[in-house]
Amino acid sequence: MAGHSKWANIQHRKGRQDKLRAKLFSKMSKEITVAAKMGDPDPDKNPRLRLAVKEAKQSSVPKEVIERAITKAVGGDAESYDEIRYEGYGPNGVAVIVEAMTDNRNRTASSVRSTFTKNGGNLGETGSVGFMFDRKGQIVYPASVGDEDTVMMAAIEAGAEDVQSDEDNHVVYCAPTDLNEVSTALEAALGESESTKLIWLPNMQTEMDLEGLTKLMRLVETLEDDDDVQSVTTNVEASDEVMAAYANS
Repeated sequence: MAGHSKWANIQHRKGRQDKLRAKLFSKMSKEITVAAKMGDPDPDKNPRLRLAVKEAKQSSVPKEVIERAITKAVGGDAESYDEIRYEGYGPNGVAVIVEAMTDNRNRTASSVRSTFTKNGGNLGETGSVGFMFDRKGQIVYPASVGDEDTVMMAAIEAGAEDVQSDEDNHVVYCAPTDLNEVSTALEAALGESESTKLIWLPNMQTEMDLEGLTKLMRLVETLEDDDDVQSVTTNVEASDEVMAAYANS
């Protein structure tokens, strides 16, 4: 992406947050249930669960929804989900990573493959595009939390790897295994973050014009509408002009 805040703003203007609100709650509840089922149901003793609960709260998931998901896992009546990563290419050869949780691998694979095919892409083998991304922990703070030097010093002391700042946000990156520790240290220094999660960060990007971006977003949005899909990441790069044109289309 050309930048965290610019891309987030485009998605917001296109109204995806409102459309996906119910699905977002469902996806986050699933992650909380799986995390609680795999480890300790106490977030303080289960880093994955702690991060899942934190992300849910940051996305305004109601407290009762979070508690219900944990109770479901503890009670033993939660569904069993397999975590699967799909890799493929979208329009114009853009790399796409799809992460899913499913109770039916055949159903999900068929749906994801069909979505790629119908939207100008093709599903590849595991590893076909993964080398174009690095797995990272990402912690986002608003620019108002402090200047770039203040955030950089706090990030270094917390054990982060990098900070990218612009007029809207400070985005802190760390090793995926350090996310819980780094985010906890940053909370003590800077307060609550806007977002804390594991991401796939592109290490090489594919430039795209307005027509290509429009086709790609149709693929991404269709994938995101799938109940089994947890996240979709691409390595698209677009100029400010193209992104603005797409936002206003």
